[in-house]
Formats: sequence, C-alpha cells, structure tokens
Amino acid sequence: MSENGNSNNITRRYLDSLLIETRFMDSTNPDLSFELFGEHFSSPVMTAALSHLDHFMFPGASEAIARGAKEAGSVMWYGMADEEEIERLAATGARVIEIIKPYKDRDLIFRKIEHGQKTGLLAVGIDIDHPFAEDGSFDIVDGYEMKALSTKEMEEICRASKLPVIAKGVLSERDARSCLSAGVSGLMLSHHNNRIEYAVPPLAVLPEILKLADNVPVFAEDEIRTGMDAFKALALGAKGVCIGRPLMTALKQDPEHGVADYLKNVNAQLGKAMAYTGCTDLHRMDISVIRKV
Repeated sequence: MSENGNSNNITRRYLDSLLIETRFMDSTNPDLSFELFGEHFSSPVMTAALSHLDHFMFPGASEAIARGAKEAGSVMWYGMADEEEIERLAATGARVIEIIKPYKDRDLIFRKIEHGQKTGLLAVGIDIDHPFAEDGSFDIVDGYEMKALSTKEMEEICRASKLPVIAKGVLSERDARSCLSAGVSGLMLSHHNNRIEYAVPPLAVLPEILKLADNVPVFAEDEIRTGMDAFKALALGAKGVCIGRPLMTALKQDPEHGVADYLKNVNAQLGKAMAYTGCTDLHRMDISVIRKV
C-alpha cells in the first residue's frame, strides 16, 4: 500500500491544514459539559471503540480504559466483545456504547442489542463499514462471517432496539441518508483506522452530512489525538469525538492512571482552545473560527 494513500496520513494532513483565529474579546472560562442521550458528562471527548484489548495488551485492559473514562467523566465506546466482557465494563460504572459488527447471522445482532438493554448500556452501534475483507469478499472475524446491511435491515434494528442505535463508519451523504431514513439516533464519521486507502477525512464530509442530520448527533474519529484536534471537529459541528490509539499508548505506559490522565489533558487543551476563540460552551461553537490553508 502506498503511504500516499494511507487514510490515517491523509486525515492527519487534513486536520493539520485547519487553522483557527483567536477571539479574546468578551470571552470567558469555557464550559465543556456534554449531554448525550439524556445523560450528562464532563466532556465531549470519548474513548474510541477499541476491541480485544485483554488479548493484545493485558488481562483487564478494557476495564482499565473504562475506569479511566469514568474518572475523566467521558463516555466509553467499545468494540467486539462477548457478553461477560461487556458486563465487566458496565460494572465499572462507566457509561458504555457497544459497537456491534454487521454479522451475517442477523439474530446475533439482535441478541447483542437485547443483552445491551439488560446490561443498561448508554447506546449501541453498528459497524456498517466492516462487512468486507481485503479482497472484497465478506469478512470473517473471530469465526463470524459478516455481511453488508441493507437500509431495511437497519430500520428493523432501530425499531427493535430500546437503546439509541448509532451507525458507525459513515463517510458519505449516501450512507448518511440511508441510515437516517432507517431511524438511527447518531452517526459516527470514520474510515475505521484506514480500512480503505484514500478515504475522505471525516471532517471533510462533516459539513454536508450535518445538513442531512437535523437534530441527530454526528460524531467524528480517526486521528483525533489532542484537544486542538477535538476543538476543530467540534467547531465544525461534531457533537463529540473519540480517541483511540493514543489511549492504548497511555494505558501501556501507566495502566492505573494513564487513560484518565490523557483524557484530562486533552480536555485542558480543548478548554484552552475554546477560551482563546470565544467558544465558551458546546452550544456556542462557531465554524467561522476555522480557516483552511
């Protein structure tokens, strides 16, 4: 794969091309408080939907991220997991959004949603961008075959769920329109850590998708690493952002406090950016402070 086509690199360059103008007059200390699906949190900066952390890192790694998210007042998104792991994450007191793969066995999707309801999760989501393998065939993950969802199937999922359903992996008006017509409660803009090369950066398509979303929250991830990255996404209209790989590094360096410390530092950076631009709370974010070079 060409490094020029690496979607993470493209997204990073796009983020770095976005500059801000300062607005100090009449500004004040910013309020980062965040409301999602009727609940209140300290910040719109959340953890990304990582998976298999106990296998790739160390036993209890996913719970360590959950505890860090709770301490920082953040929502925890989490990816592929069995019921027992999801229950352990919820037991930490963190508010969890479980992201479910597009299993060919659609009944498995409904069973996972039902389990999420019983466990008291904040919401569930569907990885719409993970049906295919590298050769275009349907992917097989942990022995489970995947299959692309239809708009009708997404509608059935939304009707069946008592929890908000988020479509994760949206990068086009076409998919956004289909998911919104199906009744989703949120959209996550993402290329899933370079699942396809030359993907459009999430923030590049954010403005046009916001025009379709009305009051449905739109989130962004991919290369969100700092409070300034988060600020740019929020100023452009994202409801919230997710941070992934940097939290894994923080967790490795300090399993006890690394995640919470990293999120708190990002929140401090976000607060600085908001204060310096006159965006004093999340309802006063202003797209006009962003300039693109």
